[in-house]
Amino acid sequence: MRDHWLNDVIERPQPEPGRWSRLTDRELVWCLRFQQTIHQRWVVRLFAVVSRLGDGAFWYALMAALLLTQGAAAIPVVGRMLLAGAVCLALYKWLKAKTTRPRPCARHDRIQPRVAPLDQYSFPSGHTLHAVSFTLIAVYDYPSLVWLLLPFAVLVALSRVVLGLHYPSDVLAGALLGASLALLALQSPFIQV
Repeated sequence: MRDHWLNDVIERPQPEPGRWSRLTDRELVWCLRFQQTIHQRWVVRLFAVVSRLGDGAFWYALMAALLLTQGAAAIPVVGRMLLAGAVCLALYKWLKAKTTRPRPCARHDRIQPRVAPLDQYSFPSGHTLHAVSFTLIAVYDYPSLVWLLLPFAVLVALSRVVLGLHYPSDVLAGALLGASLALLALQSPFIQV
């Protein structure tokens, strides 16, 4: 038996381009479930803080900490992270402009953004793209950081759906693109150890 809010998803008019309609309808159900399931203030605050840190502060602090603790040995790693970050930024801005997929909170009035979105469009998740890319690059040279970086990257990815800002496919696409760009950065001839 379907809940009444699921009927709202199916019966709602489709204001977006046809290429996203069917996928978006399926994913809106998941977005609504997250919104209804995760309503404890402390959980929402946790994800809001994680999302805010994922804006860049966490990653800049990591780069600075690597340079302070490892000295010149960290320069290639930080260089790869900066290179990947620049490419990630350009790629996700270009993809958002090309795909123009509305965010879940713009698509359905029962999905409330729990933090202000950084831009108008949803696909792909730039936070997830950067989190996966930076995590893989840092862990490649400093495997002991996996216990800190992997859980943080997962929380960043989850935060995007929990906060009503992205669909699951946005997060998945961001993760796949981030992993691909990390692999390219690790093979970059411009920054060698």
